[in-house]
Amino acid sequence: MFTIEPVQPADKFEILVAKTGHQMIATRVAGPMQARDFERLDDSSVQDMLTLVEASRPGPFSVRTNKLGDYLGIRVGGHLIAMAGERMKLEGFTEISAVCTHPDHRGHGYAHDLVSAVAQAVLDRGESPFLHVFSDNLPAIALMSVSDSRSAERCT
Repeated sequence: MFTIEPVQPADKFEILVAKTGHQMIATRVAGPMQARDFERLDDSSVQDMLTLVEASRPGPFSVRTNKLGDYLGIRVGGHLIAMAGERMKLEGFTEISAVCTHPDHRGHGYAHDLVSAVAQAVLDRGESPFLHVFSDNLPAIALMSVSDSRSAERCT
């Protein structure tokens, strides 16, 4: 649950994560840092996607999450080392999801270039890309900031 104000859970519920986050909506996308070969990830890539999620912890991602939208990835030496894709869709909006890079491969601009490609595809469809990000995820906030986005809401 995302809320503007903190809430007390009902008796049978437990708070698993309580962090401040932002919903960022892009109106323009920064171009890629360099030309890259992206792989369109499909059902045959699910195990690789789950392995990457386990190593990088981008947030909720499960066996069928890839069915919610298009996902792109980057492989090095046959290993999936970075990915990003689409998840929640509302009329005129698509959420960018599962933006992650394996810890051993960070600092090369992979997430920037993947988000650029995914967000541009969303914009090309006439929709607005948005991203949910925890307030302490400064790299993701910086990435969306160079993409001419605005923080639509602060939530807990």
